[in-house]
Amino acid sequence: MKVNPLFSIIIPVFNKEDTIYNTLTSVLEQDFNDYEIIVINDGSTDNCENIILGFKDHRIQYISTENNGVSKARNLGIKKANGKLIAFLDADDYWYPNHLEVLSKSFQKFPDAGLYTTSYEKRFNHKSTFTANFNNINAESNIIMIVEDFFESSTIDAIAWTSACAVSKKVFDTIGVFDTSITHGAGEDTDLWIRIALKYNVILATFITATYHLDANNRISNTNTLERSFMDFGKFAEEEETNQSLKKYLDQNRYAISLLYKSAGDYETAKKYKNEIDYKNLNTKQRILLLVPRSILNFLKMIRYKFIVTANFKLSAFE
Repeated sequence: MKVNPLFSIIIPVFNKEDTIYNTLTSVLEQDFNDYEIIVINDGSTDNCENIILGFKDHRIQYISTENNGVSKARNLGIKKANGKLIAFLDADDYWYPNHLEVLSKSFQKFPDAGLYTTSYEKRFNHKSTFTANFNNINAESNIIMIVEDFFESSTIDAIAWTSACAVSKKVFDTIGVFDTSITHGAGEDTDLWIRIALKYNVILATFITATYHLDANNRISNTNTLERSFMDFGKFAEEEETNQSLKKYLDQNRYAISLLYKSAGDYETAKKYKNEIDYKNLNTKQRILLLVPRSILNFLKMIRYKFIVTANFKLSAFE
């Protein structure tokens, strides 16, 4: 293994025996080869370990731990990393062979940036895959650019999606690592991207290099809402007062969380998030959805999903 590779690729794994083989294979098939792979088995109880150990590649470092959650697994990977750039990949997602090559070109062009990311696809099933839609940016324009307003551009789909991101390792010394108080995919990555974007340039390469597998069986973001601990918006209260784009971005997140709690029947928490929203930062569809009863909301969510998976047609309140 190279002592100081350009990339350290961190892959947290929890019970992903159906997908981890394809995920790891997508890394080993990269056109760019200056990397190490750090796989953190976060207490899996399935056949993940045997599948991972079946790969005989000197660049793979395998670490097995008790189940501590994805943030602690990623933080352990960051601590063990030798690379200049930390690239993240979830164990049910997939990279195209150009992914690291594109990120390396972004780093060469903008070596002092804090966050590097690429365009990506969102896969709902074998016939419903959509290119991420960034506000005011053509996600398929094949350029490498500084994102002028990270928060404004992320109000439809996120500019920074974890499995398409890389972060300069030195950045973690300044802004810290993943917040382990946020659990079950309830915004630990969003919290990190905000902290980075407030201090550093964010670089987007609008080349599609990765697939977000939303059809995976046990994505942590599918965890029951009432079992999740969401990010603390209060930590950005000072910046939110003077940064209207950040306020709008956080209100979009508050909106989404409020709907999750209403859908789960926790009306008090749903109201708490709703009351913190400036309605000027929502579109008409979003304002209506905040007002409809739970039964109608859940019916509309079911209809939306059926449109996506059967008709290959995306309905989104964010657009």
